[in-house]
Amino acid sequence: MPDTTRRRRRTLAATVAALALAAGAIAFPLQAASADGHGHHTPSPSPKPTVVLVHGAWADSASFAPVTAALQRAGYPVLVPPNDLRGIAPDAAALSAYLAQRTSGPVVLVGHSYGGAVITNAAASDPDVKALVYIDAFLPDQGETINDLLAGSGSALTADPATLFDIVAPPGATSQAEYQVYLKSSTFATSFAQDVPAATRNVLAAGQLPPLLGALAEPSGPPAWKSIRSWDVIGTQDKVIPPATQYRMAHRAGSTIVPVRASHLSMISQPGAVTAVIERAASTVH
Repeated sequence: MPDTTRRRRRTLAATVAALALAAGAIAFPLQAASADGHGHHTPSPSPKPTVVLVHGAWADSASFAPVTAALQRAGYPVLVPPNDLRGIAPDAAALSAYLAQRTSGPVVLVGHSYGGAVITNAAASDPDVKALVYIDAFLPDQGETINDLLAGSGSALTADPATLFDIVAPPGATSQAEYQVYLKSSTFATSFAQDVPAATRNVLAAGQLPPLLGALAEPSGPPAWKSIRSWDVIGTQDKVIPPATQYRMAHRAGSTIVPVRASHLSMISQPGAVTAVIERAASTVH
């Protein structure tokens, strides 16, 4: 047998062996993680609750970067899951599954904007969620939609849709409810993040995640804020959810209200104030 062929076979055998070892190394921790019989991840015990940050529409996990870093410096375990923005029910179900499999012990659940509607629904069935923090957010009651809460509010997003949004029909969409809704860059700059530095704002606008059109019309379920203590950071310069609308929802929920001089992205423009409220909520969890 030629030396070249032997070398090739030895190389292939070594590669297969390495892959087999890697597979065994991967399988072992997965089996260990399931040893509690529930398939839940069980991280080391922490004296502080886990803080889970849920982004809203036209944002992504990076929108929480300053707050995430501050909380981590303070010693909090922090998770920032993706939010698919497909609809309140499926997004809440996805968050519930995430919490069940990635957290252990008390949780402070934080939602921004549309993310507020998601945490309102996801926390209703999770006994580990001990505090809710809303940031420039929707706090819907049962049966309410995002569109309901914005109707007649004076929101900048209730103007002519053609001037505000770019609508994308993805392949396979069977109805307009499955169309993706993007903010035009001009809308992002003047109404969504008007107090955020231009360089940061442009990066956020470029990476925005769109909600499905149908997500804005999906009714909310029974609200967790009826049974879980909540805090609400209200941006007094918010043009997406006008402050008056936010105050009305917060008062209805019995939330502890903290106004900040900020746009709809207070966790970017006022991260210190937002972090302080989250820590205040976390301090009540024992």
